[in-house]
Amino acid sequence: MMIQVSHHISDELLLDYASGNLSEGWSIAVATHLALSPASRGRLKLMEHMGGGFLEACEAEPASTETSTDESWAQMKARLSNPASVPSQTVVASPAAASPVLPEPLRSYLGGDVDKLKWRALGRGAYHIPVETADKDSQVRLLKIPAGKPVPEHSHGGRELTVVLKGAFSDGATVFRRGDIEEADETLTHQPVATPDEDCICLAVTDAPLKFKSLLVRLVQPVLGI
Repeated sequence: MMIQVSHHISDELLLDYASGNLSEGWSIAVATHLALSPASRGRLKLMEHMGGGFLEACEAEPASTETSTDESWAQMKARLSNPASVPSQTVVASPAAASPVLPEPLRSYLGGDVDKLKWRALGRGAYHIPVETADKDSQVRLLKIPAGKPVPEHSHGGRELTVVLKGAFSDGATVFRRGDIEEADETLTHQPVATPDEDCICLAVTDAPLKFKSLLVRLVQPVLGI
């Protein structure tokens, strides 16, 4: 199981983003999470700072063994796991009514905030909007799940990233709220449920079709494109 109980992005995925090794679809998910998570932005800043230091050190004295690289990565992970080493950021809260649901750059991809979007029905009150990208290796979409309702139980053919934009959902005993990110892979079978207070809007990125337990959902899956 690969659920991010901390609700923040994993070090490995954040490092791939910082080093420019993520394709467009995954980068949109990470950038959306970063826009809503000051803590993860602080970790990214630390990674970029330490990466620059590593490059300067390599230019002065090239690493001679694989062990030195492993030790550097271990040192970085140790610093990231220590809250005192992550730069603090002051966040000025804006009135909720003035805050868009969709942060940039996601809002620009969709041409506006959620009140301007045309949702497509998925059935049972759920809706989605595919997000067009040039990335052929992933699918990006917004999902709107009715309050208190579950997503059909499913596993994964690859990686899935889910970023909460509005409302919340529970996955087992863990609740994911606005800005939280859940990482999942082919080892996880689950059935997230929107919390009963309001509809849940999420950004979901996958690199393979979901594997639904329900035969009915599997029959309509090619039509829905999920």
